[in-house]
Amino acid sequence: MGTETTAREPLGDTTAQRRPGRPRSEKVEQAILDATLEALTERGIEGVSLEDVAVRAGVGKSTLYRRWSGKEDLLIAAFGSLKRPLPGPAGESVQADLTAMLASMAADADDPRYACQFEILNGESERFPKLIDRYKNEVAEPRREAIRDVIRRGMTTGEVRPDADVEIALLALMGSVLSRDRQDVRPPAREFAERAVAQILSGIAAK
Repeated sequence: MGTETTAREPLGDTTAQRRPGRPRSEKVEQAILDATLEALTERGIEGVSLEDVAVRAGVGKSTLYRRWSGKEDLLIAAFGSLKRPLPGPAGESVQADLTAMLASMAADADDPRYACQFEILNGESERFPKLIDRYKNEVAEPRREAIRDVIRRGMTTGEVRPDADVEIALLALMGSVLSRDRQDVRPPAREFAERAVAQILSGIAAK
């Protein structure tokens, strides 16, 4: 990743944490993240530089460093910015909560930059294993765990079989979103989520 990458800082679901005492400018931050995604699309992971991102975003390089400690942190934040926070469980039913989560994921996938991100992450996994591991742990895993929590709650409420395989159910739900992208006619996000969750739950629902 070069000399720009520095020590890791914990990240949330979509963006890196900032140093305390710095006022946040959402407009500037979004411009930087958009510029990073644009550079990623054109140049790939290796071709992204903080200097180029700063020029594209119309800010000074120091502005980037006030928010992220280096290139790797910025890339993680940019990848994460394409994923909106999953809706919190309402708790009324497992099916309703999973449908809301899957609909949000499907809507994210409608952003054309999402497909580019997916291709870059998969294509560069061998060259940048540390970055990919961070993405999985800091961006993807919290979302997966949120879905697992809903499935586990269903086991305690009697909506899901107590012997259901949580990981297989998770893979089926998330994999269905990837499969939706490959259909000739992509179903609307909400409609697709309702159908997918109903079908998958039918296999693990308590009888």
